Amino acid sequence: MTAAAAPRTGFSRLSDADALELYTTLSIHELGRRALVRTEQLHPEPYRTYVVDRNINYANVCTAQCSFCNFARVPGHKEAYVLTYEQIGQKIEGLLAIGGTQILMQGGLVPDASHHSGQGLPFAWYLDLLRFIKRNYPGIHVHAFSPPEIWAFHRVFRMPLRDVLERLRAAGLDTIPGGGGEILVDRVRREIGRGKAGTEEWLAVMRAAHQIGMKTSCTMMFGHIETIPERIEHLRRLRDLQDETGGFTAFIHWPFQPEGTRLARQKQLVLADAHEYLKLLAVARLYLDNIPNIQSSWVTMGPKIGQLALFFGANDMGSVMMEENVVSSAGTTYRLSEAEIRRLIADAGWTPQQRDQHYRPVPHAEMQTR
Repeated sequence: MTAAAAPRTGFSRLSDADALELYTTLSIHELGRRALVRTEQLHPEPYRTYVVDRNINYANVCTAQCSFCNFARVPGHKEAYVLTYEQIGQKIEGLLAIGGTQILMQGGLVPDASHHSGQGLPFAWYLDLLRFIKRNYPGIHVHAFSPPEIWAFHRVFRMPLRDVLERLRAAGLDTIPGGGGEILVDRVRREIGRGKAGTEEWLAVMRAAHQIGMKTSCTMMFGHIETIPERIEHLRRLRDLQDETGGFTAFIHWPFQPEGTRLARQKQLVLADAHEYLKLLAVARLYLDNIPNIQSSWVTMGPKIGQLALFFGANDMGSVMMEENVVSSAGTTYRLSEAEIRRLIADAGWTPQQRDQHYRPVPHAEMQTR
C-alpha cells in the first residue's frame, strides 16, 4: 500500500469475504452504525460538504449501445446534438451567477470528424473547447471527460493514452469524473454496455491519469443484472488501483434508473431500493479504506435518503447540480437548491460547508458578498 493511499486510522482491512458477510448478515442498523463510526474517524471535522457545479452534456451523440441509457442518440439521429462553445459559455455564466465553482462536463462517444452523419468531431475540437473555457472563465474548475470518452479519444484518434491525457490537461482539463464505471466486471459490461470501455480499459484511463498527477473520482451504477459478489469485486478493483496510485478523491454510487430503458424492457430486474442503497453505501465506506470521501446520491434517491446517507458512510452531499440530463432522461427528477442542501446538512447535525473538487473548503456565496 502506498503512503498516499494508506488508511488514516488503524482499523483492519476488510477482505472480499468479510465485505460479503457484512452485506448479507448484518442488519441495516448495524451496518449504518459501523459506517458512521468509520466516517467520523476519517472525518472528525464538524462540517459536511457540498459543491456548487453544473452538469454540461456537450453532446448526446454516441456510438456505444448501452441498454441502460435513455440519453444518448446515434449519429445522424434527428435529436442528436453537439453544443457550440458559445452555448457552453452561456451555461457557465449561469453557474457563476449562483456562486458555482466548477463544471462536470461529459458527452457521448462521438465519432471522429470523418463520420458520414456530419456530427463527428476532431480531437482539436475538445482541446479548443477547454482553451475557450479557461480563456473566458479562468476561475472555473473543469471536471470533464469520463474514462470511456478518453478511451475513445485514444482509440479513434490513434494516440497513446498518456498523450491524450497530457494534451487535455495542457489545454485546461483539471480532473476526471468516474462516469462510465457501471459495474467493473466484464460479464456485466458486455451485456449492458456494448461498444464502451471494458473494465481494464476504464481502469487504464484512471491509472494513466493518476500517474501524471491528475485526480479523479470513481463511481458505481448498481441494481440491474449484477450480483452482490460482483458489487464487491467492483469495490476491490477501485481499492486495488487506489493502493497503487492514490489518485481517487471520492466514490459515488447510485441505483440504475429504469424508466423507458431497453435494459428494463428486456430483463426481469430486481431494482435497488433505498434499503439496498444504504446497505451498499455502508459496506463501501467500511471496505474502501483508502478513498477519503463518499458522496450522497440525493439526485437519484431524493433529499431525505440523501440526508440519511450522512449517517451511513457519506461525508459529502455532492452537487447542487444546477443542470442534470442523464438520469432525468430515465425518470428521476429530484432537484435541490443550495439553500435546501445546506438545510439538510444542518438538520442532520453538521455545519454545511461549500467545497471545491479537491474537497477543500471555499467561502459560501453569502460570505463572499459581505
